[in-house]
Amino acid sequence: MTATVPDAATIRNALQEAHTQFKDVADGQNASYIPYLANVPSSLFGLAVTTVDGKIFEAGDTRYEFAIESISKVFSLALVMEEMGPEDLRAKVGADPTGLPFNSVVAIELHNGKPLTPLVNAGAMATVSLVKAATPNERWQKLLTMCSRFAGRQLSLNQEVYKSEAASNFHNRAIAWLLYSYGTMYSDPIETCDVYTKQCSIGITTADLATMGATLAADGLNPVTRSRVLNSDNVPHILAEMTMEGLYTSSGDWAYEVGLPGKSGVGGGLLAVAPGVLAISSFSPPLDPVGNSVRGMQAIKYIAAKLKLNVYLNEAACVVA
Repeated sequence: MTATVPDAATIRNALQEAHTQFKDVADGQNASYIPYLANVPSSLFGLAVTTVDGKIFEAGDTRYEFAIESISKVFSLALVMEEMGPEDLRAKVGADPTGLPFNSVVAIELHNGKPLTPLVNAGAMATVSLVKAATPNERWQKLLTMCSRFAGRQLSLNQEVYKSEAASNFHNRAIAWLLYSYGTMYSDPIETCDVYTKQCSIGITTADLATMGATLAADGLNPVTRSRVLNSDNVPHILAEMTMEGLYTSSGDWAYEVGLPGKSGVGGGLLAVAPGVLAISSFSPPLDPVGNSVRGMQAIKYIAAKLKLNVYLNEAACVVA
């Protein structure tokens, strides 16, 4: 692809067209296994774009705060990669898709306790356990600070989401203990699971999420605050992880059809990154059976195609002599 930022009118039109076209899609269901998420209004739908030169475009419910959920895995990955380097992290956690659901226990057993990727629950908790901290609170504060730096504003814990998740996260606690039994959990398993639960309960808006993604698109420089958030050398590794596992077992289809690194969350958020250009974010709570936002996938696919953002697209090769 060519790293050219589309003009403002083109971006704005693509956003509005996508919002109009997909706002009435009725497919999918809210995540029901987390009580708070089950009760988020399913009609909410927001789309946003932040460009690498710091311009923000919005359509719909972009200022509604929702739970970041699994999208937070990208930013805990970024923090630990900054602290210990990509190769040491890959040796401990891995960089391959599991081919199984994001909360799979079987995937852990099949690979002798190694989580394989930081973007499934097992790998995300192992990654959190690697954050350099003397206490669980220090570990949590470092993660919150990293997410806030990506967003360009101070984010906070949604206490209602956290209480709802902490009361129902038995499966994650079991995964944490299983990793600990294999020696692939690097701090207290229950404390780590709790910090991970808090990480997933951070409140963000669709506009925040677009800026967080645009920081990756801009090689680690937040395009709104102009502050460097992470080393540019680490960005390709993070985008590669997003490509392989960002939409769980739909990641291959997403790469095939959309051609952008992405990350979804069961709170209804979805992020796609066009390196060197911009990031697209969406929020819509109803999910498909895999755990990805139905409206969000359709809308971002439309916008990415409209703006010709597919990273595998060589426009010069499309010119007919």
